[in-house]
Amino acid sequence: MRVVLDTNIVVAALLSGGGASRRILRLCLERKVTPLIGAALFAEYEDVLGRSDLFARCALDAAERDVLFDALMSVSTWTPVYYLWRPNLPDPGDDHLVELAVAGGADWIVTTNLRDLWRGELRFNNVTTGTAGDFLNAWETRS
Repeated sequence: MRVVLDTNIVVAALLSGGGASRRILRLCLERKVTPLIGAALFAEYEDVLGRSDLFARCALDAAERDVLFDALMSVSTWTPVYYLWRPNLPDPGDDHLVELAVAGGADWIVTTNLRDLWRGELRFNNVTTGTAGDFLNAWETRS
């Protein structure tokens, strides 16, 4: 299954002691789920994971977050985006998630930001957008 993990899911996985986001990250690292990565999402991950104030209560220090980031990138499929579907979403900063999902044939966009991603002008019926919990429910009940 191919997924686009919004940055908020990766942050939640690092800050929580467990939970759905952490389980999805583990599925990716175990190569049971294939995360897609493109230039915009890579830059966003790199920026956010480098914010020490955001991770003040994280069990991982900056060097350990870098190792985890490298591990996640090693199991991700690099996906070039050749066509921009803009403007589409209320927050144009999220358009790159939809563009990456379409370019890479993703099955899911996993995010905590459903409100903005569900309000896009364009609909891509082959991509499901949901929370980490929604994704895990679908993962566990797939045939």
